[in-house]
Amino acid sequence: MNLNKVFILGRLVDAPQLRTTPSGHQVATFSIATNRIWNRKTDGQRQVDVQYHNVVVWNRQAEIASQFLTKGSLVLIEGRLQTRSWQDRQGQNRKTTEIICERIQLGPRSSRDKTDKTNHEEITAEENKELPEINIDEGEIKPEDLPF
Repeated sequence: MNLNKVFILGRLVDAPQLRTTPSGHQVATFSIATNRIWNRKTDGQRQVDVQYHNVVVWNRQAEIASQFLTKGSLVLIEGRLQTRSWQDRQGQNRKTTEIICERIQLGPRSSRDKTDKTNHEEITAEENKELPEINIDEGEIKPEDLPF
């Protein structure tokens, strides 16, 4: 049995780019940044590793992504990895690996979006709540520590 499944939770690097194929299908592309944070065992210094992931979204989900996602938006992507090859204008062979999105879940709206409300309601602490950080070096992960 084979399985090609990816889950990515991160923030958009830039706004999605929406295009239409010659056959009329809509496709959106964007990049998501994810980070891993840990403390170095030797001196306890905090370390951060940032990874960037290219995402391709098709049809109605592409429309939704381009309409509601902006730079810095938190988003959960479920999909599969796909590597494709092509030749650039200089004749060089190129490869890229992308996540082909099968499901998209939008995160909470950013503070900037909330301040654009027509009645200028105050942002409550619950609306502006950040996701908790879970440190896997602390031992057992408890269900109440999970942000979902």
